Amino acid sequence: MTIDWDHFTPGSSLIGGVLIGLAAGALILVNGRIAGISGIVGGLIRPRPGDVAWRVLFVAGLLLAPWLHRLLLPAATPQIHAGWITLGIAGSLVGFGTRLGSGCTSVHGVCGLSRLSPRSFAATAIFMLAGVITVYVARHLLA
Repeated sequence: MTIDWDHFTPGSSLIGGVLIGLAAGALILVNGRIAGISGIVGGLIRPRPGDVAWRVLFVAGLLLAPWLHRLLLPAATPQIHAGWITLGIAGSLVGFGTRLGSGCTSVHGVCGLSRLSPRSFAATAIFMLAGVITVYVARHLLA
């Protein structure tokens, strides 16, 4: 196995991780809410009175941040080697998995691990194992 040095970005990855941690920490300290993306978006689908504004702002920040980053630091456009059907199926499986696992990778991997939740430790281990298996199958068995 070799490292793809052209795409190895520990500095920007560290900065991104710190920003995610700060955002998750700020949300729980200021609003008393856990930064689980599937739960935040799910709350917009079936909104409760007085519970929409912060969700809209959070999702807007998620959507606007990449555009702002691209304006400030132009980078190469990522290449996605999958069709719309494959992406649709993958997105549906992720959505199903977040409901089945009672949360997404952000809530378990970031917020749950920081709270030392045993359920989040198990969920994150399963996410990571599934990711490793998926990459292995896609790159070595199907390629």
